[in-house]
Amino acid sequence: MFDPLPDLSAARILVSNDDGIDAPGLKVLERVAKALSRDVWVVAPEAEQSAVAHSLTVRRPLRIRQLARRRYAVDGTPTDSVLLGIRHVLKGKRPDLLLSGVNRGANLGEDVTYSGTVAAAMEGTLLGIPSIALSQMIAGDQPVRWSTAEHWAGIVIRRLMSSGWPHNVLINVNFPDLPHGQVAGIEVVRQGKRKLGDELSERIDPRGQTYFWVGGQRLEDRGIPGTDLEAVCRGAVSVTPLCVDFTATEAMTRLQTAFR
Repeated sequence: MFDPLPDLSAARILVSNDDGIDAPGLKVLERVAKALSRDVWVVAPEAEQSAVAHSLTVRRPLRIRQLARRRYAVDGTPTDSVLLGIRHVLKGKRPDLLLSGVNRGANLGEDVTYSGTVAAAMEGTLLGIPSIALSQMIAGDQPVRWSTAEHWAGIVIRRLMSSGWPHNVLINVNFPDLPHGQVAGIEVVRQGKRKLGDELSERIDPRGQTYFWVGGQRLEDRGIPGTDLEAVCRGAVSVTPLCVDFTATEAMTRLQTAFR
């Protein structure tokens, strides 16, 4: 039996993303958050910031623009947005939950190291806020199935909040590219293998200078059981806990013996 689902109606929720303040996925997540709580705030990048990872703007000033009540745009990265959201916009009362997304495209395997969506959740975690990154898988140029993310996101969020997770962990959620009624449940899985940058094109610009373009193709293994990539490709919602402490404890123990 599941634990009783929590009442989040009084929870303060901060919503951010990396696709920008006008992104369709952000509007989806806003609706999801407002279905859960009466106290929802949005602080997101002014423009798309995909693949900026956990970058923080330190060499120029940041500007924040209020668009509506409880809605702000920042001319910086997802990390900047979350930092300003928690330390400035909501400094009088910190959020109880941070939601990042819904990203246009999955964040699976090594994608998480590049992802601004995951980075926003990482920043929230580092600032002591329970944080969840949410992404919707897409197939080529097909329409994005936002309705799948919208249908399942609230279910996943409430289940996660009912169980809780360690303070140094963020949750990475990916929705499969299927109609919501065909989704094969929710699975807690580990990070898989999916490396961005498999294609690198060398080209010549009009001035005769060489430049390079990193393609969106990925080197991936969809067949490893128990991974996020395998689960989502099979039609399940993947839930993966990611730790902000990168220490490889097994390697650390081995290395300590080498320096005794």
